[in-house]
Order: sequence, then C-alpha cells, then structure tokens
Amino acid sequence: MGRSTFGPILETGIEAGASDWHIRENSTVILRVDAQLVEISDFTVTPQFLDQALSEVVTERDMNKYIETGDADFAWSEDDVGRFRVNFHRQRGLRSLTFRHVKDKVPNLGALGLPPVLLDLAESERGIILVTGTTGSGKSTSMACMLQHMNAKFARHIITIEDPIEYIFEDSRSVFEQREVGLDCITFDSALVAALRQDPDVIVVGEMRRRESFDAALTAADTGHMVMSTLHTSNAAQSIQRILDFYPNEERREILMALANNLRAIVCQRLMPRAIGKGVVPALEVMINTGLIKKLLEEDRVNTLMQAIEASAGDGMMSFNQCLMGLVDEGKITEEVALSAATNPEALKMNLRGIFLGNDSVIIG
Repeated sequence: MGRSTFGPILETGIEAGASDWHIRENSTVILRVDAQLVEISDFTVTPQFLDQALSEVVTERDMNKYIETGDADFAWSEDDVGRFRVNFHRQRGLRSLTFRHVKDKVPNLGALGLPPVLLDLAESERGIILVTGTTGSGKSTSMACMLQHMNAKFARHIITIEDPIEYIFEDSRSVFEQREVGLDCITFDSALVAALRQDPDVIVVGEMRRRESFDAALTAADTGHMVMSTLHTSNAAQSIQRILDFYPNEERREILMALANNLRAIVCQRLMPRAIGKGVVPALEVMINTGLIKKLLEEDRVNTLMQAIEASAGDGMMSFNQCLMGLVDEGKITEEVALSAATNPEALKMNLRGIFLGNDSVIIG
C-alpha cells in the first residue's frame, strides 16, 4: 500500500519483535514484546503527527465508520516492513490505534509449537471447529495453519469471511475466496448465509458474535460442510455456554442436541512466556466430539466436560492443566507461569507433585 508516517514506528517494533503497537494521541508509543508491554521511546504522538499519518492509512469509508461508531477495523501494508491488522478507536475523546503484525507467510504448525492433532482436525470433511481464546492468543494463526494444511492436501472451495482479512492465501490444491466485512459484504451474518449458495466445502467466519451466525453455521454443518470460527472464551465448557447464551433457555436442549450432532472440536489457546530466552509458547485445551463428549452434550452435562477431556488423552484431547504440566516438564515454561495460567491451579500443583485424583466416575456416573 505504500510508506506512511507510521513507518518508522512500525519498523522499530518489527526489529524489537513486537506483536502489537499501541499508538495513542498525546502519549508515548507502547509495544507488546514477548507478551510484555514496553515503551518504545520518549516520542509523544502529537495531534499533528496523527493528522498526517491517518490521512495516509485510513480510507474515507473507515474514517466515516470511526466517526459514527468510535471504531474502525482495517488492514495496512507498510512497504518493506509488513502487513498489519489495525483497529482505529476513540478513548477519553482522543484518537488511538492498535496495530497487530500479520506475518505474510503462514507459519509451520511445528515451528509454533502447536500439536499435530490440529492437522488431523483440518482433515475433517464436515462439522464445526471453534478456535477460542482471548485477543492476542494466536487464534487466527492457528486457524491459518489448519487452512494451509487443507490447501496443500485437499481440493476444497474455502470461503473466508473476515474483518479485516489477515493472512492472504494463494491457491494450491484448494480454491480460496476471501471476503472482507464492510468491503466485500455487509455483515458476518449476511455473508455466512450467502456462502451457503456459493458451493463451499469450508466456510471460515472470523468470529461468532450472534445467534444468527451460529444458526447459519449449524445449517452449513448439518448439510455436510465444514465451518471454522473463533470465540472469545477461555475453555471448552465456557465455549459451549457462550453458544447456549445466544438462545433462550427453552431452546437449550435443542441446541445441545445440535451441538452433539454437528460440533467437531473446540481448540482453546493461550500464550505463555518462555522459561528461557524470548518468545511465547502456546498452551492448548483440545476437546474432540467423540462418543463420550456427544453423550455428555446430549445429557446436558456441560459441567463434566473438563473431566472427560482429561480422561481422553488417547483420543487426542488435552486439558489446559495437562498441557501446562507437559510444558513445565519439557522446561518450556516455569512452574510459576503454569500455575498462574492454570484453569485449576490447585489440581495442577498436585499433578506437578505426582498426585492425580481419578474422576472417571464423575464422567460416566
């Protein structure tokens, strides 16, 4: 797209290994490096600096959206620096931007430290796969790795619906169509419904936000398609509950039955600082819809999903605690970091001491 006034700031961050840039009017620039916030320098972002920089990177459409709503999302490519996902927003009446570096090339799954079970899931022919986690947990990158695996191995028509488009895919064996909300389509919901008429094999939705999106996802999965999307949830049980919250309580059983029949897997992800050196390590919870998980969903036993996951390592599943314990044993993260991130710190502390309490009766009883 060109060189902008933001260029030197973005370049400095790339050299420092930053994942995110926080650029706020009348404040210094803050980077996120190895999951920590770092001040870039004593340079203060003046209104005049922002006036010039924004005129170079924000389109008239996005500026109007910012004026109307206080937020605008778009992508920016800085020549010789990289590609970024940008959120332009207002805080305390002042202008602010958050840049996130989007690598041009989809990373290798192994290089990221992600488990091979994600590639097995990518080979599924139908069903709903949810990749969940907080903002900045690497959801988009993990999903991109799965899509690239499909692209290399299968002839599939893959439609992505994003806001904005992050990774750009080149056709290999698969055929990609990437639609950007606000530019190529009006909303996630409308694009998802339309995708069903576009002969897809795989539909990728940037985020499940409302009932309408999930209704369309269920319809797509029920008719033999694969749907991949993200949720801002921290574990599998919470993800199921978030979906149930889209619907009135009297529809709970119906939706649980639909999930039991159409869910393929839920992958929850967090990023942990490395024990030695720079960088982060992914910690995952993986729930695969086996016969046991299907039974628990059908019987509305969402509260026992965690125990079922921990008892199903042979099926490729793992809980956060199990993953964290493995990362500690391998020396990739410290015990302190693991305990601070654990879903159940007390249980993890016992596991690290070699104490394991059985829970099979809770699952099948």
